[in-house]
Amino acid sequence: MNVLILNGSPKPDGNTAVAINEIVKVFDEEGIESKVIHIGNKAIRGCVSCNSCSETGKCVFDDEVNKIAPELEAADGLIVASPVYYASANATLVACLDRLFYSTGFDKTMKVGASVVVARRGGCSATYDELNKYFTISGMPVASSQYWNSVHGNAPGEAAKDAEGLQTMRTLARNMSFLMKSIALGKEKYGLPQKEDHLWTHFIR
Repeated sequence: MNVLILNGSPKPDGNTAVAINEIVKVFDEEGIESKVIHIGNKAIRGCVSCNSCSETGKCVFDDEVNKIAPELEAADGLIVASPVYYASANATLVACLDRLFYSTGFDKTMKVGASVVVARRGGCSATYDELNKYFTISGMPVASSQYWNSVHGNAPGEAAKDAEGLQTMRTLARNMSFLMKSIALGKEKYGLPQKEDHLWTHFIR
């Protein structure tokens, strides 16, 4: 089993990386392969709603998003991690996720998702809610922990002092490992949930 982890921080060794490293250690213990892709320092523009992906199966902007897409398709789980800016996720990560989820047509049902947020002080819960919406619109179960998935730290490396935050990361990784393994067993016995044809309801009459 494997998990794709997107680091949305512009700093490769910042506090977001501290949180991710704590998760990866537990995945190693659980026999879960993990791959971390650092996107927070990449030039990733937002979606322009050209809809060409519906014809080509990939985004018209051929950058990191199209490279990440096959990694996500092959993964059993996805973690998106971000520093908090103005009670929101890093704009680069949001641009990446908007295009990644919109341009990929493969079924994401029952891939397990989790978001991780890192802040000096406030804005964690708003950012956590923002990132979880990518999963809940895609049929992806969201892994939980003992608290909202947040770690606190300001100066580089300071997150390593947040004992509760790091424990929350370890608990998240164990819960996510259990959930992915349980879903794999369920898929073997029962398959995926039945899907209906999508009904599109608009609010302009």
